[in-house]
Amino acid sequence: MRFILTLVGLAFATIVAGKSLNDYLPADDTYVEGLPSPSEYFGFSPGDRHLRHDQLVAYLRTLASASDRVHMRTIGRTHEGREQTLVAISHPQNMDRLEELRKNHLDYLAGDSAAEGPLIVWLGYSIHGNEASGSNAAPVVAYYLAAAQGIEENLKDTILLIDPSLNPDGMGRFAHWANMNRSYQPVGDPQNREHNEYWPGGRFNHYWFDLNRDWLLLAHPESRNRVKVFQDWRPHVFGDFHEMGSSSTYFFQPGVPERQNPLTPQRNFDLTARIAQYHAEALDERGELYFSKEQFDDYYYGKGSTYPDIQGSVGILFEQASARGHLMATAQRELSFADAVHNHFTTSLSTIRAAWDLADDLKTYQRSFVESGLEQGAAANFAGYVFGNSADTYRAAAFASVLRQHGLEVGAISERVESDGDVYRPGSSYFVSANQPQFPLLEAIFETRTEFADSTFYDVSTWTLPMAFGLNYTQLRRVPATGDSASETAVAPSANAYAYLVDWAHYLAPRVLAALHKAGVPVRVATKPFSIGGSTYARGTLVIVGGLVSETEKLQS
Repeated sequence: MRFILTLVGLAFATIVAGKSLNDYLPADDTYVEGLPSPSEYFGFSPGDRHLRHDQLVAYLRTLASASDRVHMRTIGRTHEGREQTLVAISHPQNMDRLEELRKNHLDYLAGDSAAEGPLIVWLGYSIHGNEASGSNAAPVVAYYLAAAQGIEENLKDTILLIDPSLNPDGMGRFAHWANMNRSYQPVGDPQNREHNEYWPGGRFNHYWFDLNRDWLLLAHPESRNRVKVFQDWRPHVFGDFHEMGSSSTYFFQPGVPERQNPLTPQRNFDLTARIAQYHAEALDERGELYFSKEQFDDYYYGKGSTYPDIQGSVGILFEQASARGHLMATAQRELSFADAVHNHFTTSLSTIRAAWDLADDLKTYQRSFVESGLEQGAAANFAGYVFGNSADTYRAAAFASVLRQHGLEVGAISERVESDGDVYRPGSSYFVSANQPQFPLLEAIFETRTEFADSTFYDVSTWTLPMAFGLNYTQLRRVPATGDSASETAVAPSANAYAYLVDWAHYLAPRVLAALHKAGVPVRVATKPFSIGGSTYARGTLVIVGGLVSETEKLQS
């Protein structure tokens, strides 16, 4: 009986232990003592369970308090109120100078050669919340960078930015599912409940939106918060960590050569290929299978791995075969969650080491990209774009706001402009000049491309953002006069009004409806078109009957 109990105890230890932290960390490195390791803090080894978002944030905050290499801050909140955090890691002598070094970097890009700043590497994990191996690798990466003793010299000229969870709400949803349905003995059967989330699962954010398609549109707070910080830092390298189908292996860019966006310079792809050699060497050392230049492409600039490419950064996509929980059996093997976490940890370090070795080339490339953007804008056969919508002035204002968030300079026109049969009027139209450093991004946002080297795409093949906002737009050969921002004149509520009408096609109509409901104001909707005083209103027009509004202040608010 004692022998049987001993075997049961050994089996229990095997099930619970999985990989230890030492299995992840490079064996030839030494580490600072006294820092809380992920295993010590969480009570289990990386990959044994799925971290909740609050656990992830709490650990990184604890690590930042204990290490003079680590600084952590909140950059915003999600729809569900979760923190979006950014961890900065560098040499202790840089930690009180982060803002100064950031400004030096931007000044250098703007042409001040004397202000050259540090190498900046950004690692972003798990924008799809149920591709969780990235976010679970983040604390191991942070611990290594805080504790490893052989990297101090490299850290002196480096700022490493870790975005541990690009989609906190999705991560929280999936961690709950995976842990709730986890068996004592991990089950690899693909039909097991653990591997089959209810739709929409953890991939999306609170509003079921794929945040990896929102880098250009900036429709959600997670994207707006992240892009603001991206523009503040303009990293040299951006790592974007994902998961793919369980039967695959491991992918890193370059993507399919025939499906590279022609606006991205060839030098970007060359640097990506040079960095890829470091990933291959690191995975070869561990005996892991991988592939490159297949399946995934470098085309749509609204994704995390390509948005940096049109701004002088080198964006790199990583895709790990997913365990969809804790263990997945495929025709080839059994894949554990710990294996997936380990692979993302490995390529996180290979990204950093490649950036250290190629630092001069990366800095030179980014500087030349900005200079080239200015040259391209100055040499363009047009002065810029004018855009507007006289029937709904807020659409143009909203689009102008998006452009500004991407670092583009935009001004409201103060003169009437007529072009290609369209009239653009002050108060409802804007102009964005071609003569600015972000000209390549401007071109990517406005261009209409209908011919491609390869007609097969992993995802989006063409987009033109002003069309998404329902705007007229055109190229101008001259710079129009610009002035104050365009704005609408508000309709003052009146106690004598019979009714108020809100055109449902207006950009802000849904927001107005939500505000009216919140204020307790009854709202009706037109089920067919109608005319009043010579004006025609479409089906869907909101009707707020004046007699139903007890206080005009409700409308005023």
